[in-house]
Amino acid sequence: MTDKQKNFIKAKAIAERNKERIKEQAPNLEDRTGIYVLTREENGLHYGYVGKAQKQGIVSRLAQHLSGYDQWIDKSIRKHGLFSEDNINGWRVLTYQYCRPDECDEAEREFIVHFANQGYQLRNVESGGTTGKTDINERKPARGYRDGVKQGERNAIKKIAHWFDKHLKADYRSDKPSKNAIKALDQFNQLLQGATDND
Repeated sequence: MTDKQKNFIKAKAIAERNKERIKEQAPNLEDRTGIYVLTREENGLHYGYVGKAQKQGIVSRLAQHLSGYDQWIDKSIRKHGLFSEDNINGWRVLTYQYCRPDECDEAEREFIVHFANQGYQLRNVESGGTTGKTDINERKPARGYRDGVKQGERNAIKKIAHWFDKHLKADYRSDKPSKNAIKALDQFNQLLQGATDND
């Protein structure tokens, strides 16, 4: 058996386990196309997420959330887990509605409006549907080249600050430093101080 075949078998087994976890939450849920609503409560606040399973069944789509890393809801489920008696702040399948794939867009929009009007803090980024959707929550800004360069600078300064804290000493080249040398050493120390203060 090749590694690719082993990985496929392993992925299928994980998907089946995830489907079983979803069925424990919603035993009557069928793997048909439609809309699902996930909710959770914490400190008196009600959070919600409205999703659509347009290309596969709801159970399969929810199982993807359990092993996904891409969407906000995937990460939140990973962080808070599913609802259980031991995890009362976890996500639960609150409701669902089966519909044909061509009806899913409109149904998703209706569910988003309904739960927003009920006071749920929806974690959906968009207003629903495939066409004509608008943002209803802030998107996390995409990280670009400059963000990566800035992060690299912060990492390098942090490492250099650690070396100077533990093993090295900054000093002037001559016994009688110039104004520029004094200024340069002050800036260097401020740079290192900023790294240790912020990290």
